[in-house]
Amino acid sequence: MGEASVQWISGGRFVGIDSTQHSVVMSTAEEGVGIKPSDMLLLALGACSAVDVVKILEKKRMALQALDIKVNGEQDAEAPWTFRKVHLAYVLCGKDLTEKAVQQAIELSEDGYCSVASTVRGIAEITHSYQIMEECE
Repeated sequence: MGEASVQWISGGRFVGIDSTQHSVVMSTAEEGVGIKPSDMLLLALGACSAVDVVKILEKKRMALQALDIKVNGEQDAEAPWTFRKVHLAYVLCGKDLTEKAVQQAIELSEDGYCSVASTVRGIAEITHSYQIMEECE
C-alpha cells in the first residue's frame, strides 16, 4: 500500500514525503521554487514507465545505456484543468536494441505494469512514440 504526506511550508510551498521518507519540494507556479503538483503527475507517469521499461529490457538481456522520456499533457482550459491527453516520447540508447523488444517493453509498462498509467488512463488518453539510437550522447 502506498502512503505519502504533504506538508505546507508557507505561501504556495509544500514538501511531499513518500513511503520511504524521500522528499520533494512542490509549489505553485507563482512561487516557482518547486515542482508544480500537476507536473508531478506527469513525472510520476514517466518515472513509473521508465522503471518498467528498464527492468523489462534487462530481463530481455538488451543492453540499454540511456533512457529519456519527455511527457507532455494536454489539460482542460477551465478548473479543475483535467488532463485529457498525455504523450510519452521515449528516446532509448543502446547497441542491438530491437524495435520489437522496445515496443513490447513500452506496451507492457503502459498496459500492464505501471500503476500510474492504469490510474490516468481512466480519464486521459495515453499515447507514446519512441526513438532508438545506437550512439549515446
